[in-house]
Amino acid sequence: MTDLDARRLRAESLGRRAEALCRLSLRLRGYRILASRLRTPMGEIDIVAKRGKTIAIVEVKARGDWDTANEALNARQRGRLVRAAHAFLGANPRYAGYVLRFDVMLVTPWAWPRHLVDAWRS
Repeated sequence: MTDLDARRLRAESLGRRAEALCRLSLRLRGYRILASRLRTPMGEIDIVAKRGKTIAIVEVKARGDWDTANEALNARQRGRLVRAAHAFLGANPRYAGYVLRFDVMLVTPWAWPRHLVDAWRS
């Protein structure tokens, strides 16, 4: 295994653990997890969660510190998430009347995830 392969495996493992921690955090705050690591023709959504009449599309960013994590989501990625969210809603018409919201959860070592509610508008 090359160093690059080992780094990819570590990053994948870190991402999975961060997403699991974020799902737990959301459930503890009353969200129902509808999907995790959801693949759509437009891209992957880390977490789709529902609370009341709101669907939250959640992007998880795990980094070494808060600032780096907060800067990790660029405009291209936001566009991909918007398209993936609309693909999810198109495949699940029962959520047509729900409010769609885009959240980011930041994960750093030895800290509970930070949940940035309504991080941007589509």
